[in-house]
Amino acid sequence: MNGAESIIEAFHRHDIDTVFGYPGGCIMPLYDALVTVAQGAHSQPVQHVLCRHEQGCALAADGYARSSGRLGVCIATSGPGATNLITGVANAFADSVPLLVITGQVPTGLIGTDAFQETDILGMTLGIVKHSYLITDADELPAIMDEAIQLAQCGRPGPVWIDVPKDILLTPIEQTPAPKQSIKHPAATRSEWQDHIDQARQLLAGASKPLLYSGGGVTLARADAAFRSFIDTTGLPCVETLKGLGNCGHAYPYHLGMLGMHGSKAANLAVQECDLLICVGARFDDRATGKVDDFAPNARIIHIDCDPAEIAKLRAIDIPLLGDLATILAALAMPTQIEEWQQHCINSKQTSGFSLSANATADHESSISGPAFVAMLSRLASSDTIISCDVGQHQMWVAQYYQFDHPRRHLSSGGLGTMGFGLPAAIGAQFANPEQTVVNVSGDGSFMMNAQELATIKRHRLPIKIIILDNQCLGMVRQQQELFYHGRYSEIDLSDNPDFRKMAEAFEIPSLYISQANQMRRGIETLFAYAGPMLLHVKINANDNVWPIVAPGSANSDMIDEASLNQAATPN
Repeated sequence: MNGAESIIEAFHRHDIDTVFGYPGGCIMPLYDALVTVAQGAHSQPVQHVLCRHEQGCALAADGYARSSGRLGVCIATSGPGATNLITGVANAFADSVPLLVITGQVPTGLIGTDAFQETDILGMTLGIVKHSYLITDADELPAIMDEAIQLAQCGRPGPVWIDVPKDILLTPIEQTPAPKQSIKHPAATRSEWQDHIDQARQLLAGASKPLLYSGGGVTLARADAAFRSFIDTTGLPCVETLKGLGNCGHAYPYHLGMLGMHGSKAANLAVQECDLLICVGARFDDRATGKVDDFAPNARIIHIDCDPAEIAKLRAIDIPLLGDLATILAALAMPTQIEEWQQHCINSKQTSGFSLSANATADHESSISGPAFVAMLSRLASSDTIISCDVGQHQMWVAQYYQFDHPRRHLSSGGLGTMGFGLPAAIGAQFANPEQTVVNVSGDGSFMMNAQELATIKRHRLPIKIIILDNQCLGMVRQQQELFYHGRYSEIDLSDNPDFRKMAEAFEIPSLYISQANQMRRGIETLFAYAGPMLLHVKINANDNVWPIVAPGSANSDMIDEASLNQAATPN
């Protein structure tokens, strides 16, 4: 076989059955191999999903991986094909999503000559991948494929990039593929961290106000069951990052919701009040901590993570627990006697948790409130519905008001904040979970970033439900300009949006439009009742803001909410 065919064989060896890509000159031998190898020994060919933009390919592969826990794969040609992947790959890197990226490159003899569609893609992407390869010997390709596939998924997951010159793809491979070798990562032995476990248990036993702060690392480590067992044993009140939503499950009584810049007041106050903070699979990101020096000022800190680079990177800690999260959580679990603190957190959740204003909950001919719509969507959706969010105010309303029971049902661009993420990610999630309902919740700004992927939905007849919360502006930017730039609005007007219903129907996707609060239930129920893809265009109040909010550079204790802002604006 040649180099291209060996890549397809590697897919089969590793049970990779779905890839997302866009063909072009230098990657064309691989596309030929998709056909020739499918006609060969394998009864089940690799399914290639043709997206309509390379960024869509990378983001679809990301959504496939996030929702399933499997490796996402995207393919593109050299030059602009490769550079168009970069945003999606950076998105996966920021959120530790396992991705295999394969690009064509100009023939080896032309590298460095400014050949047609040549870019130094390895140099351009060094900071957004776990590892990268430029293949110079076709015989090395099978072993490199095996290594890259394992590397993307082991330890802290992330994208791995393989750049293959066109002549290498066409070169016959003389050597048989080497047997798969397991990549071994150094891990702390029990004897090495037993002292730290004992110290951590002592801190937990002596704490009167312990708090659990968890992130996306819990699911990445496949420690979901161990985490639920840990909270059932300890009874610790919990706060979560954007990527950690669903770790506790919505029924856990001491779950205080998301913390941070748009977190609940109850969650942020609990962090400020606790005397022990146990951080599991989170990285003290600035959107979660606010001013880090004022984050959990009264707490001793235990940090549990698999990546040594995250330990004490941003915040001094007392006890590091490095290694497998499930193993460490099992060793740390112990009953606690913190009834007074638990009751305090329950009371705080009732008085300072996310709640809808009276105007937002009114069911009459008023304008639609974004938070109220999301809350109703949560009530009407089945428990296994996958929500794929774009980036903006709607993303935060989903994080605040949608009740997630598992993190893999909440797909959201966290670290990079990529507008246009939601629609292609929903496509990837639908391929990974064909029996589940997948909903893309978008804003009018984000939707236009990758609207071309409606064609992918049409081609594959994917039953994705698309919801556009339309305020005809860049809502999050408008809100920050209103609050922190003295109302000097600059370049946020999207009033010239197209008619989204006609846009969807051009791709043979039926659509609905609602603009009044008393239309929400019927609109959502109609969306879920329809067997195929459908778009629901929701006109929302243009002045809705995300509350609370922490000003950039401020401490989480200095949250701004609507009531305090109105009070400050009222003259004495």
